[in-house]
Amino acid sequence: MAQINADNGRDDVHPELSRLIIGAAMRVLNELKPGLDEKLYENALVIELREMGLRVEQQKAFEVRYRGQVVGKLVPDLLVEDKVVVDPKVAESFTETHVAQMLGYLAVTGYQLALLLNFKHARLDVKRVAKSRV
Repeated sequence: MAQINADNGRDDVHPELSRLIIGAAMRVLNELKPGLDEKLYENALVIELREMGLRVEQQKAFEVRYRGQVVGKLVPDLLVEDKVVVDPKVAESFTETHVAQMLGYLAVTGYQLALLLNFKHARLDVKRVAKSRV
């Protein structure tokens, strides 16, 4: 049986790309300030990342299959360089539900890393969710 677990301590999965994404998110938060709607941060982050020359796909749909049949679609907020799922949030703090959602995104997309970015407070909160080596 396939198993995907969060390995939040791993920073060896796309470290340079992660650094660039987090830096871009910090610039967005510094300019827009905290507490706005998630979609505003998402759209601003797309602009920032593209200005850096990174490939960003917004709201790309992935088919979800069960026993060979399509059961629906999964739509991550952002995909960067076909390597990292990025999910901007405006929440008091990250929850296990947020992590579980990222694990689902990693399972469906086949990516190794997801970044949760929380724009709720004056300081950007970041949570790395990586597939563990099982």
